Parts: sequence; C-alpha cells; structure tokens
Amino acid sequence: MESTSVSKQLELLETALREDEKSEATLEKYRRDVLAFLRFAEDRPEITKELVMAYKQRLAESYAVASANSMLAAVNYYLRISGRADCAVKAFKLQREAFRREERELTKEEYFRLLEAAKQKGDRRLYLLMETICATGIRVSELRFITVQALRCRQASVTMKGKTRTVILPGPLCKELLQYVRDRGIRSGSVFVTRSGRPMDRTNILHAMKALCRLAKVAAGKVFPHNLRHLFAVTFYKAERNICHLADLLGHANINTTRIYTSVSLAEQRHSIEHLGLLGIK
Repeated sequence: MESTSVSKQLELLETALREDEKSEATLEKYRRDVLAFLRFAEDRPEITKELVMAYKQRLAESYAVASANSMLAAVNYYLRISGRADCAVKAFKLQREAFRREERELTKEEYFRLLEAAKQKGDRRLYLLMETICATGIRVSELRFITVQALRCRQASVTMKGKTRTVILPGPLCKELLQYVRDRGIRSGSVFVTRSGRPMDRTNILHAMKALCRLAKVAAGKVFPHNLRHLFAVTFYKAERNICHLADLLGHANINTTRIYTSVSLAEQRHSIEHLGLLGIK
C-alpha cells in the first residue's frame, strides 16, 4: 500500500465526509469499514483493482450481500476521494424481496409494549423519545432538531446534508413534550439530552431500548430506533397509499428508497396468492 500512514488516510476520509456534510453515524461507519480495508491492504505495495476485487471476494465469503455492499460503498468512497476511482468495484447484485421479513419487523402491538415497559421503569425520557420517532418518522440523527421552539411551532425544521425539510409534530405529542421540558427545566435547545446537556446519540438510545426487551416481551432483534421510523412509514402507507407523500415525510431524495416501506408482509403476500383462484382443485 502507499507509504502514507493509515491514520493519515483516515484523516483524509473524515475531512471529505465532513465536507460532504455526512452524519456522525455515517462518518463512524465509513471510518470503521475503510479501516478494515486498509488493514487488509497493509502488506501490499499499492492499491490495485485486483486487490480491491480480492477484498470484495473476502466480504462475499464473510457477510450477507446487503452488509457487504454497505462496506463496499465506504471503500469505493475512499478510493474516489484518494484519487483511485479506477480501483472502485461494483456492488453485489441484490434482488429486492417482494415482502417484508416479519421476524425483524416491529409490530404496533410490540411498540406499545415497549412504551409500557418504559413507563413501568419510570423512564419518561425514553418513553417520549420512542413516541416522537414513531409518531413523526424522524431519523435518530435528526432528533436534535426536536427543540423547545419546534414544540411551540408544532413543526421542526430539519437540515441534513444541505437539505431542509419540515417535520410535522402532532399536537398531542407537543403537549406531552412541552410538559416534559417544563418539568425538566429545559427552556431552549434540544428536548432529548443527556445529564450533561448533550443531545442523545444512537448508542445511548439503542442501549436504553434494548434494556426494555425482557420486560416488554419483545425479541431483541426487533428493537432498534430505526424500526420505530419503519413502523411509522408502514402505518402511514397502509392508511394513505401515497408513496410520494411518504417519501417527502421521510426525507428521501429517491422514491426507490421509500419502496421498502410499501412492500407487504409475507403473510399478506401468501394470502393474496392463495386467493387468486388459479388452482384447479376445489
């Protein structure tokens, strides 16, 4: 590999990501994925197309296709910003499934059990945080835009990656959150903060949610902050059947990204197929 140290390469990566206004979560993930690639390449004299292809094969042997593609995206980004775009490789082809996998999908009933578990544990902040994500479809990285001022306006202005969108905050939710900030003495800024006053991050939230699983009797594999956003999207689409409106609410630039939320469950798919009336048996 080139003589430049790994730390210098990672600094180059971080600078490029920040200039592209990527989120802290993306920065952390890309750093981790590129570091894995650089360690794979550290005994090689230089980065070549053949080397990257060999790494791609290593990923194929060790990870599911979606995970491997996610890691390749980080490597390709690094290759482009370091002047080696000629070494970038194509992602693995992945056919989109026609149905959602129920074993990883949080149901509305399970969501309410998580809320009840948070209430039983006396964790009011977590209760309201889960409600906020699930009632608005906001990303975890966007929670910092839920501010005291946003509650008074009943809408939050979210600016990410150079784009701004308005997130509607339901009236009853605003009422709950305004009472919460009054009780906590939060007069301005983000609503969901740590004891030191910093906005809660993905790690804080994930750990707190996982701690509810046993009490709520919900499989840990279903309990992630993003699944609350997923539940909002699925519920909204079932009610409105408007994918364009849903894409706007979720902040998707490409409507194809939204399609994952419009697919039906395996049970719904099976029911539809079995009731087509195309079998000869009576």
